[in-house]
Amino acid sequence: MSESRRIGFVGLGHMGAPMAANLVRGGHEVLGYDIVVDRARHFAQTHGTRTPESLAEVGTHADIVITMLPTGREVRDALLEAQGGALAANLRRGAVVVDMSSAEPVGTRILGRDLTDRHIALVDAPVSGGVPRAKDGTLAIMIGGDASAVAAVKPVLTCMGRHLFEVGSLGCGHAMKALNNFLAGTSYAAVVEALVIGRQFGLDPAVMTDVINASTGRSFASENLIKQHVLSGAFATGFALGLLAKDVKIAADLAQQIGVDAPLGRLVRDLWGEARDVVGGEQDHSRAWAHWERRAARPVAD
Repeated sequence: MSESRRIGFVGLGHMGAPMAANLVRGGHEVLGYDIVVDRARHFAQTHGTRTPESLAEVGTHADIVITMLPTGREVRDALLEAQGGALAANLRRGAVVVDMSSAEPVGTRILGRDLTDRHIALVDAPVSGGVPRAKDGTLAIMIGGDASAVAAVKPVLTCMGRHLFEVGSLGCGHAMKALNNFLAGTSYAAVVEALVIGRQFGLDPAVMTDVINASTGRSFASENLIKQHVLSGAFATGFALGLLAKDVKIAADLAQQIGVDAPLGRLVRDLWGEARDVVGGEQDHSRAWAHWERRAARPVAD
């Protein structure tokens, strides 16, 4: 077990709550905060901790703060702009913030500079693996930041992840996460399109999936999503459509910001954005299938 640390954990949603629970099990003193007060109270009652009154109290308590929030906008707000007491204003000099959300890499670097002015280090460490791996502490974690700050928090990260990758300077973790999810979103969209075409021609999607998984077309999507969540009608991967659409957009926007022409990135961004708008961002991302299948049934212009 690593040395016990005082950790403020901000964001106790589907991913954040089990991640914070693993920190408690790892022997750390965790103060969990969520804008939904009942979540924070439930966490405190379940794990024998106390419920903070404010973000300011979390900052006063912690020498490491972990954020697990929907976007970089919420992370910045919690750290620097929250009414009633932002986190950063109450952190001690030398504290480290670890943003484990999926955020915009360029925005992360800007936030890092702003925190450096307050003598606070920022590490970006987004995750992959979903709720099941958040619960059992086997997430893949992509870490970006200054080497000394990364070294300071890495023992804490081992409580939540099995595969820890140091991928570069600040912002590189968020870039890696977005690009990984761009690939995941692209492969799922491609598998769905192939199955829709095949079914229209008379092929059985279940048989197609077996063939694909025994052939060169196999992917995480074909092996883990199609039969388990789409053809079964479960649609219960635990990953929201809006979040995947956001991550794909981050990847496409990053390409534009650094001057890289990425036509596939733009296409996949638009596919997921349209699915989010039609199906609903709160729906499981696997439900994009229904929209794309309806879309495919429209007459194609010559």
